[in-house]
Amino acid sequence: MNNVYRDAWGIPHLRAGDPYELAFAQGRVTALDRAWQIEVERRRATGTSAAVLGPDAVPWDRFARQARLADTAERCLHALDDDTARWVSAYVDGVNAGLPEGARRAPEFTAAEADQHDVAEPAAGHDVAEPAAGHDGAGHEAAGHDVAQAAAGVVPGRWEPWTPMAIWLSHHILFAHFPAKLWREAVAERLGPEAVALFAHDGPGTGGSNGWLVPADRTATGAALIAGDPHRFIEDPGFYQQIRLACPEFDVVGLAVPGVPGIAHFGHAGSVAWAITNAMADYQDLYRERLRHGDGRVEALGPDGWRPCTAHVEVVEVAGEAPVEVEVVETERGPVVMADARGETGRGRVREALSLRYPPRVLRDLGFAALPALLRAKTVADVDRALDRWAEPVNVVLAADTDGGLLHRVAGTVPVRHPDNALRVVPAWEPGHEWGDRHAPMPRREVRGVTVMANERGIAAPLGVEFAPPHRADRIRRLLDGSPRWSAGDMAAVHTDTLLPGAGALLDLLEGLEGLEGLSPEAVRLRDRLSAWDRRMDAGSTGAAAYAVVRAEVVRRLAAHPALAPLAGLAAEVPEVFRPWLALTPRVAYALEGLLTTDRLPGLGRAALADLARTALEDVAARDELTGVRWGDLHRLAPWRALPSPAISPPVYDAGSVDGAAPVEAGLAGDHDCVLSTSSVPGVTHHCARGPAARYVWDLARRDGSLWIVPFGASGVPGDPHRRDQHPLWLRGELVPVVTDWDRLTLDPT
Repeated sequence: MNNVYRDAWGIPHLRAGDPYELAFAQGRVTALDRAWQIEVERRRATGTSAAVLGPDAVPWDRFARQARLADTAERCLHALDDDTARWVSAYVDGVNAGLPEGARRAPEFTAAEADQHDVAEPAAGHDVAEPAAGHDGAGHEAAGHDVAQAAAGVVPGRWEPWTPMAIWLSHHILFAHFPAKLWREAVAERLGPEAVALFAHDGPGTGGSNGWLVPADRTATGAALIAGDPHRFIEDPGFYQQIRLACPEFDVVGLAVPGVPGIAHFGHAGSVAWAITNAMADYQDLYRERLRHGDGRVEALGPDGWRPCTAHVEVVEVAGEAPVEVEVVETERGPVVMADARGETGRGRVREALSLRYPPRVLRDLGFAALPALLRAKTVADVDRALDRWAEPVNVVLAADTDGGLLHRVAGTVPVRHPDNALRVVPAWEPGHEWGDRHAPMPRREVRGVTVMANERGIAAPLGVEFAPPHRADRIRRLLDGSPRWSAGDMAAVHTDTLLPGAGALLDLLEGLEGLEGLSPEAVRLRDRLSAWDRRMDAGSTGAAAYAVVRAEVVRRLAAHPALAPLAGLAAEVPEVFRPWLALTPRVAYALEGLLTTDRLPGLGRAALADLARTALEDVAARDELTGVRWGDLHRLAPWRALPSPAISPPVYDAGSVDGAAPVEAGLAGDHDCVLSTSSVPGVTHHCARGPAARYVWDLARRDGSLWIVPFGASGVPGDPHRRDQHPLWLRGELVPVVTDWDRLTLDPT
């Protein structure tokens, strides 16, 4: 027997007799609260999202099929120990039990055209032309779907036991930034190897986090605090699901990923709490393959000569358009994910392509055995042992317990291989690029005082290539050093800090224009205004807006400079999924601080950069568009919404709406390198697509003294009172209490 309780924010608190009943309850409540969201994620993981989202989803579906995400998840499921497999299956049973009711609550299921329902989906590991025995052509067990609902729109597909694993892999397959190898290779070839480091930065497609641990001797309660905020693309509904999971074995509150059982990244079990950030490790490789076709076979050239590949064709259904065929090829290195731009090699029917080798595919392990072990953890030592089973993605972890135990380590699977594998695309036919054992032991450090993790080159440095600049980590340390004692409520001031340390490079360059002749009075006034600005990216700051507009103009001009012309157009040469890593303007934007302070790019010396900055300043001053403009007027939230095709119109949210007390697209404070990391793409858009997907403070003195918040709310159902009730507080940087007293909760009869 299991029960669902809700607190004042609609957050589900689940109570059950054992972990398996609890997993069922978690799956069911997720289906009730997030039916459309997890349907989209299931389809993205299986490469079938274009069937309901339309042509824009085809590039992702093609990649998901080529990378064999669903098949890899099924392999990982079969390799699980029996207890974890039973636990995951119980969650899936709960999802399937809740989906019919969840779909009735979600208008997206009935918004699509009637002929776009229940589109055939390939079974993992099987050619679409040959369904697996016991399965229908959709690749899942035949089920008696409601015909009336099918006639009205999209029917939620049946979940398989491996579906949560496919969703986890779909979320994290790009987390190690393997497309950046394409960028580094292009820069080295076109500008020289020394230029690669000039663009090294937290890339456009990455996800990161801030996290910090304040030990007991620095807190008001005498017990440790762990706080932070994961940075991801902001989705509507949100990526993280606030939840509590309680049974006789454990009682954990934390942030779950809808569609995945347990509480992986951020959890508080009463006696122990943990949190993570992206380690920025490199653990995926790209190989340049030579493929030849003949006699109905495909072969790839490896160190030992030509070897057979597996190959078949799958069909991606597309709402409103003709289906798209996708060739799925896998070599001994891994699945082929793109054709090489070099095309035919001149060796007859030999062509070049790129294959992806990633640990879950090779080792058949996604680390799911760590998830129930984390729920059962009582001490830091338990968390440490659980994380020895962690695989994907590679994370930096902080943990603390009520006995004074502290933990700072890296968790995940990183293969040992040639250093070139981490830097560039390597030739599949040359020996020396094979994988060895896993990197072990994973790095760890003794916790001595305040400890910060923010994707910088720190504890995980031996495992990665590119890291975030140190600005966020350094700023958090300085803020925490500013007070001898901290409480949970104090942490909001750290979460919301808007100082932009990286602004100095551009401001110094503008300040150096003092001696240039011909600077117009308007440009002088604008430059002086920027000199007086406090370097805080506050939403109400006109100085921040002026800085952002000038910065954008400098980025655009720098990206168009002849010195960088060899890098123009790279994005057009790769699949759409990889383009964020090869688009020149975002690369320049995120590397701007380094590019403005180097003399290592031919044609971009100090004089050339000063002239570029002067013309940008003059151009912005001449447009006279900044009077009264605040940063929040420009820096507006643009969350990703998965809407069926033809898309239903997203509702307009205003101060008087049922769904919330603030517009979704409200102006934001912060910027990419602020602690309040709300990322736009300077030179492309001021709008924010990435930012804090949640904020949390875990108090080890008293769990109900902990705090958290997510964008939007606990529910993904339009019209639900908890659809957007947390959003106004999230915008203001406020937090809501974690409730643990069952007497303060309301039993949900559903």
